[in-house]
Amino acid sequence: MNTKLTLTLEKDVIEEAKSYAKERGQSLSDLVENYFKLLTKDKLKVKPNQLSPRVKRLRGILKVDKDFDYKKILTEELSKKYGV
Repeated sequence: MNTKLTLTLEKDVIEEAKSYAKERGQSLSDLVENYFKLLTKDKLKVKPNQLSPRVKRLRGILKVDKDFDYKKILTEELSKKYGV
């Protein structure tokens, strides 16, 4: 069940968040909800039948080698992006 939540944030933060969500094909509400789920993930165990239809469709579509190190790739890509 969805319930409305009102947040008070700086206008700049809202605009950046809207832009970020749009780039990723999400609504701002989805972005906030996913962030709250991430913060509380130890308390909340998401079961496969609780996933959104979009996430259910995406599960299992990526096939990678067993020795694939996503943390290494992520670090490299972030270093490229931010020049660190």
